[in-house]
Amino acid sequence: MVKRELRATLGLAAIALALGSCGLSAGDAADGPYARLGPIEAPVKLYYQEEGNGPPLLLIHGFGASTFTWRHVAPELAKTHRVIAVDLKGFGQSDKPFDGRYSVFDQAELLAQLIEDKDLRNLTLVGHSFGGGIALLLALEANRRLEGRISRLVLLDTIAYPQHIPVFFRLLDVPLVSQLGVRMVPPSVQTRVALRIAYLDDSKIDPEEVEIYAAPLKTAAGKHAIIHSARQIMPDGIAELSERYKTIELPTLILWCDHDRIVPLEVGLRLRRTLPNSTLRLVEDCGHMPQEEQPELTLQLIKAFIGG
Repeated sequence: MVKRELRATLGLAAIALALGSCGLSAGDAADGPYARLGPIEAPVKLYYQEEGNGPPLLLIHGFGASTFTWRHVAPELAKTHRVIAVDLKGFGQSDKPFDGRYSVFDQAELLAQLIEDKDLRNLTLVGHSFGGGIALLLALEANRRLEGRISRLVLLDTIAYPQHIPVFFRLLDVPLVSQLGVRMVPPSVQTRVALRIAYLDDSKIDPEEVEIYAAPLKTAAGKHAIIHSARQIMPDGIAELSERYKTIELPTLILWCDHDRIVPLEVGLRLRRTLPNSTLRLVEDCGHMPQEEQPELTLQLIKAFIGG
């Protein structure tokens, strides 16, 4: 029984990490720019990377990922835009507090503060997977709190609607099982399996990068963040929330991999039908992470949409 639960939890970690890329930015260090956000009594420091000049782009990574996931596309985008890539709470170099506030709503609140604090305007949001769900929430605020700040939306293989959650995710609600799986299975093993699920062509996975991707799971705080984020990957009220997507009138580019085994293409098609000013483009020969597996085509499509 225990062995069966451990195998299931390994699968949970693999698919959970596959929703992003579970990584740190290259050359991680304790220094670097941080934004101090959240309530005064419990502030959170979010690490971010910023380069380039021009209209701003905010890059929001997927579940378990970090700014590292944008390494192939950010430098080119920065030639014509001010590119800001941020590590979400609990990932990369950002704070990983031992609390339960890791939902898409909690993350969106912190990024809304970041947008206001940096006074970003004419902003393009680029969100992948879990980060795309956060971008949708921020877009819903475009006509209220963030009025006049957000001008475009780019969604990459984005969570958006209620969908089938593998049994592995449901096991995260069993504290003993989730702790055993994440703590006892070596992080490099979890990450290697996860990337094989997320990639269509796993020959593109660089073995040296596996250790970079696995780094967050080597700390107690990183394990806490991954577990509590996964438990809230499909937030309460998502069905009601998704009914509001039709009010998002921002020009939107929807990019979807043609072989996504994590968030199926049907989700992208439904978004295209719902968002009134959207365009859907397929990224061929790709799994779940177009910015990593097919960066040249992904970059080409994004640049054509935003200009430059």
